[in-house]
Amino acid sequence: MIPVTEFRQFSEQQPAFRVLKPWWDVFTDYLSVAMLMIGVFGCTLQVMQDKIICLPKRISMANQTLLLNATAEPAPEPPLPAPAQTSPAPGVNEMKGLKTNLDIQQYSFINQMCYERALHWYAKYFPYLVLIHTLVFMLCSNFWFKFPGSSSKIEHFISILGKCFDSPWTTRALSEVSGENPEEKDKKKNTLNKPNLNMLVTEDNSGKTQPLKSVPEKLVVDKPTAGALDKKEGEQAKALFEKVKKFRLHVEEGDLLYSMYVRQTVLKVLKFLIIIVYNSALVSKVQFTVSCNVDIQDMTGYKHFSCSHTMAHLFSKLSFCYLSLVSVYGLTCLYTLYWLFYRSLKEYSFEYVRQETGIDDIPDVKNDFSFMLHMIDQYDPLYSKRFAVFLSEVSENKLKQLNLNNEWTPDKLRQRLQTNSNNRLELQLFMLSGLPDTIFEVAELQSLRLEIINNVTIPASIAQLEDLQELALYQCSLKIHSAATLFLKENLKVLRVKFDDNRELPHWLYCLRNLEELHLTGSLSPDVSKNITLDSLRELKSLKTLSLRSNFTKIPQCIVDVSSHLQKLYIHNDGTKLVMLNNLKKMTNLTELELVHCDLERIPHAVFSLVNLQELDLKENNLKSIEEILSFQHLHKLTCLKLWHNGIPYIPEHIKKLKSLERLYFSHNKIEVLPSHLFLCNKLRFLDLSYNDIRFIPPEVGVLQSLQYFSITCNKVENLPDELYFCKKLKTLKIGKNSLSLLSPKIANLVLLTHLDLKGNHFESLPAELGSCKALKRSGLIVEDALFETLPSEVREKMKVE
Repeated sequence: MIPVTEFRQFSEQQPAFRVLKPWWDVFTDYLSVAMLMIGVFGCTLQVMQDKIICLPKRISMANQTLLLNATAEPAPEPPLPAPAQTSPAPGVNEMKGLKTNLDIQQYSFINQMCYERALHWYAKYFPYLVLIHTLVFMLCSNFWFKFPGSSSKIEHFISILGKCFDSPWTTRALSEVSGENPEEKDKKKNTLNKPNLNMLVTEDNSGKTQPLKSVPEKLVVDKPTAGALDKKEGEQAKALFEKVKKFRLHVEEGDLLYSMYVRQTVLKVLKFLIIIVYNSALVSKVQFTVSCNVDIQDMTGYKHFSCSHTMAHLFSKLSFCYLSLVSVYGLTCLYTLYWLFYRSLKEYSFEYVRQETGIDDIPDVKNDFSFMLHMIDQYDPLYSKRFAVFLSEVSENKLKQLNLNNEWTPDKLRQRLQTNSNNRLELQLFMLSGLPDTIFEVAELQSLRLEIINNVTIPASIAQLEDLQELALYQCSLKIHSAATLFLKENLKVLRVKFDDNRELPHWLYCLRNLEELHLTGSLSPDVSKNITLDSLRELKSLKTLSLRSNFTKIPQCIVDVSSHLQKLYIHNDGTKLVMLNNLKKMTNLTELELVHCDLERIPHAVFSLVNLQELDLKENNLKSIEEILSFQHLHKLTCLKLWHNGIPYIPEHIKKLKSLERLYFSHNKIEVLPSHLFLCNKLRFLDLSYNDIRFIPPEVGVLQSLQYFSITCNKVENLPDELYFCKKLKTLKIGKNSLSLLSPKIANLVLLTHLDLKGNHFESLPAELGSCKALKRSGLIVEDALFETLPSEVREKMKVE
């Protein structure tokens, strides 16, 4: 016989695919096996046994004459010869019956001819039809598992599904949302499983019980905690989230799997109808007795035969059995069609999972993704429930948080602590997937700086950082717990925020009543800035420093709201022209003002009303004239004036009126002549005239007896006045990149000099008197190496000693 296993290739699929086979597909598979066995059994009988047995018919003389007349054939069939009356041999039984005078070959020929010409085709090919129909059913049932376009999606889905089902993170996530800590659960379980040594007893031969003296150690070994995720498992779960996202985007684009499953089901129904119709009509053709009339008289002497179909009775029973199986198969396929069209299979809702697990952000899916999940539910709904964990953004964030905590331990964070410009211990974190909870274990942290970190959540545990006073958020989207807001409201002193849009600007900054410094960097349109700051900064009662890096066209109203206590205002406008500055007049308590890159052409008149102003910075504007500088004489507290990086061509003579100036910045302008009146500001300690077109230094520079810093780098000066060396408090002298050819020996008067820049001039040698500048070392002397070698060796050695 032909074994059924030979036909496995028609229905064989990967074992993992069984999760996509609902009960009706499994049932029809078993029906197909039963039908296949009927076909194989029938084919085996057809091959191994005689198909038909035929005998010639005996016809009387009268019937023969009528038959001859009817057929009009000249040669009548001779009557059967009378059996010879012979006496049997002694000891031999006499054989009785009709003799046909046909040998075995003639009988075989007659059987074959009658089988081919007289037997109905249905009776001949019934087992083969059963076999072919069954194989078609098997192919239709499993075609979507074999077709390249669908099988690749199915294999990928099954692979991801299995990994999600077995992932330790799935168990942990479901346990957490159900309110059960997996670690406590395992601990409780281990406690229950741990045997009580005092209760273990044994029975001796006398029937008395005695305490067990020793218990094998293996009985009390605790199992590893299932809820604890190591780093490797966390990374694997993270990779699974990415795979699920990409797979969902790919599969939700079309409905290929759904369409193929519907088509193969429709094909099976049509096949079922065809089989039922023609089999019902032809099953009666399977008869045991068959009349055969074939013209083979010349070879056999007969043309009429009576045949017996040896397997007719069995085939008839098999056909009825086959029709019954096909009917059940067809009804099952009809139910499948009803399920396919009655249910909305192109949409899948995780509502029951959301209600059961409490994970509210699991999204619904559609198209082929939805169809496969519906099929999975027919196998086991638990698969969908565990798979849904990897569709949840909340679950993904929890996993990221766990991985972050594993990666950033408290010891590792402490190693990254540095002291910032405000002399605070600062921790800087850059481009992380979130904020590690381990940060709140670093109790000594004073400043926290976060850059380009999405989904930052500040929990209530930030209250553990009792020394935290400074927070910097650079392009971070942030959420904060209400308890954390209360903590920052009381403790935060400095807040720095850099944002690309308003969503990155925290709304809770407006209630930080103890905040002293606020630094905001980002692009704000005038309308948006008004909406954000109109009534917001009024609550910042302790604010003293406000820095805004944006693109305003006028002074924001928020500055006026805090004018009563604001002391330092920094506006960096990124080249946008700042037009309306009248609000500055209300800032009477300002001590420092920066208007940088505001495209100002003149010094704003509103500045002259700031009687408490000590420092003014107008860097990177478009100043062409500073005649208004005379009005600064009313600002008696003004000690620092920065007019650098502009296009100022000259310095007005009435600068001498600014008697209180101590620091003056005129670098990166177009100044050609220095007025002698400049040096009447005899309190100057810092004077920067670098990067101009100055050719001459007036001898009045010697008046500046308090001068400690003097720079004329990158000018066109050819000679230095000897009066310069009267400024004995000079510590920094920068005269590089000029046209100087001689350095006076009077340089020895500058005994406090620590930094001297001579590089880029035309010196041929350096005076040995440089050795008298006891504070000057080689690291503070900026000069060409060859020129340094012109100094006496003892001077060089002295300078090299740090």
